Amino acid sequence: MKVVLAYSGGLDTSVCIPWLQEHYGAEVITLTLELGQEEVDLKAIEKKAKKLGALKTFSLDVREEFVREYVFPSIKANGLYEGKYPLSTALTRPLIAKWLVTIAEQEEAKAVAHGATGKGNDQVRFETTIRALNPELKILAPVREWSLTREEEIRYAEERGIDIPVTAKHPYSYDANIWGKSAEGGNLEHPMCEPTEGRWGWTIAHEKAPDRAEYVELEFEEGVPVKLNGERYAPVELIHELNEIGAKHGVGRVDMMEDRLVGIKSRETYECPGATILLTAHKDLESMVLTREQLFFKELVDRKWAQMVYFGQWYEPLMQDLNAFINNSQHFVSGKVRVKLYKGQATVVGRESPYSLYDLALATYDSKDRFEHEAAEGFIKIWGLPQEIVGKRNRKFEK
Repeated sequence: MKVVLAYSGGLDTSVCIPWLQEHYGAEVITLTLELGQEEVDLKAIEKKAKKLGALKTFSLDVREEFVREYVFPSIKANGLYEGKYPLSTALTRPLIAKWLVTIAEQEEAKAVAHGATGKGNDQVRFETTIRALNPELKILAPVREWSLTREEEIRYAEERGIDIPVTAKHPYSYDANIWGKSAEGGNLEHPMCEPTEGRWGWTIAHEKAPDRAEYVELEFEEGVPVKLNGERYAPVELIHELNEIGAKHGVGRVDMMEDRLVGIKSRETYECPGATILLTAHKDLESMVLTREQLFFKELVDRKWAQMVYFGQWYEPLMQDLNAFINNSQHFVSGKVRVKLYKGQATVVGRESPYSLYDLALATYDSKDRFEHEAAEGFIKIWGLPQEIVGKRNRKFEK
């Protein structure tokens, strides 16, 4: 039986190759995607997969697709799960699953496999997408079926001479792409333990960040970032540049208690410098060009959108409905935002847009003020009328 395995070269997926061979007699085909990981060497990963017995290997650079089709929609939706997590790993899963199905159909494989565990979110994200795109494919999850602990996985790999990026002394599990890096395991499983600096791989410690602030100016067109400091960038390059700039100021560190889809709480840490800057700037620009009612309702939509991405519901029809609303709301989200980076903070300090709803003559308190102050009294009376009526009733029956 041919099985297409989503293969990263890490611990979980590396032990999957021999396990699939031993337990299913499978001919394993590996798929590795370039998503903007740290200095990823696709050729080296392919070589490792073949050494472990892979029948065939595929490696694809899908960074452009990832940014345009997944990251940009997330920016438009101010994508933050539980108000903190920029969905960096969650956004990649439907893309990986899509390519698993594509390669499986191309190679006439009857099954696909992933290295997700039985209590994580990724198993759901992979499998819901695969079933939506091709419900005929058999899905194998070796790590989940095997029920091995991380220590047992490490021992299994060491017994078979499998080169892995973790050890019993350094058990952290990492996932990285251009939108962010996540880490779990080790002492991070104890909520009161502060992450060591060795655990943070991208960003500098806040206390070691430059003592002088740096300013960046971002330009958006219909909700999508197109320029950085006046220069137009390709999508991948713009995010990469912001990651570099933000990281040296310690921007984008997230340490949170997170509610997983399977019902447990998990302590997670993320580094998302570029995402933090872009999401902060985009949301601020929206506050200038969208109406009060749009902003209030869009917060509800954005929160649901992020939850659905986190829960692996990329192909749920409601996502299409939410995207329709979000995309329509972005027609006037064009303009410039100036962000100050300093000691781990990304703070908006200026914004402008040709579609701004801000009117200086109405907002100012100086002599140029043309707000109709005399209209306020009547407005307040009508606005407060229901409360006035309630107040009269309460006074009547209190006596």
